[in-house]
Amino acid sequence: MAETAIPGVAHHILENDYASEWMGIEVLTLSDGHATIRMTLRQEMLNGFGMAHGGMIFAFADSAFALACNPASPADPDSITVAAGVDINFLKPAYQGQVITAVADRRSSAGRSGLYDIQIFAADPGAQLPGELIAEFRGRSRTISKK
Repeated sequence: MAETAIPGVAHHILENDYASEWMGIEVLTLSDGHATIRMTLRQEMLNGFGMAHGGMIFAFADSAFALACNPASPADPDSITVAAGVDINFLKPAYQGQVITAVADRRSSAGRSGLYDIQIFAADPGAQLPGELIAEFRGRSRTISKK
């Protein structure tokens, strides 16, 4: 299997995650029910207004969500946790060259269902991270069989 070139903490779900690799996602922290990631916004991630495309912010938050939902060492290798539904609120724009950080935290877990909040921040290069809050993403998860 090909491995991605994502620097930082390794996680098995990143092995063939070419979208996260293309985005240049760096994993900063991982723990049970938590993940913090970051990336730099590039020109090809912008919309026609010159700001980050909402789909890029959504995909970035979704990667943090997936990392928080799935343990780095799965207890059951035949199960995965996926999104059952999500909502996102865009609060402020982000721009090319800014570093965005997503902080994902589990709020609740019951049986095969979970609830996660992901906050997305943007900071200018060289500024203190994480920066200003630009979006909030809430994910509802469901653990399912891999097949």
